[in-house]
Amino acid sequence: MAHDGDAVVGCILAGGRSSRFGGGDKCLAMLGGVSLLDRVAATLAPQVGAMVLSANGDPARFARHGLPVLPDGVGDFAGPLAGLLAALDFAATERPDAAFVATVAADTPFFPDVLVDALLDEAAGRNTVAVAASESGRQPVFALVPVALREDLRAFLAAGATLKVGAFLDRHAPAVVRFPPLRLGDVLVDPFFNVNTTADLDAARTVAALIDSARTE
Repeated sequence: MAHDGDAVVGCILAGGRSSRFGGGDKCLAMLGGVSLLDRVAATLAPQVGAMVLSANGDPARFARHGLPVLPDGVGDFAGPLAGLLAALDFAATERPDAAFVATVAADTPFFPDVLVDALLDEAAGRNTVAVAASESGRQPVFALVPVALREDLRAFLAAGATLKVGAFLDRHAPAVVRFPPLRLGDVLVDPFFNVNTTADLDAARTVAALIDSARTE
């Protein structure tokens, strides 16, 4: 079912330290002629009414991407939940017509181009949380969260028991939406394959080449 994407603010989560990648901004690594961030943004943009980037440090390094850059408002590198809270606050103040925030990871370049619609199918009618899953399990950072939950999330973070995204989502009995693997010839690829290391980036380049080749056939 098609939904009104204007009701959703998309948040690209890029606030981590990228320690397994060797530090720096992993999302600016190149993949198929564009950065990981550009590839993720291009997939997310048609699915939502507005986009923001959750990232810490000097926002000027992302200036060419033209996205509002939201630093974590709580803690010191408090993880994806801090980025989600910043996006929920942005939606509440800057996009008052938005009912949801959809989060995606900046290091996951092959996530579905129907992600938000599929999550909305489960969440919109009940105004609840929805989370993506694949054959490898739940993908907590690919979630749709009602803006109305922002104060609950703020209190959850203030309590300090855990920073795990799944723990917060589970407070709200999330709907789980399963996505099949990408089929590229004889190769099956998890759509939520993410780049943690330089070896992962090499693997992603191979997948991107297969995808680009299939598009030109």
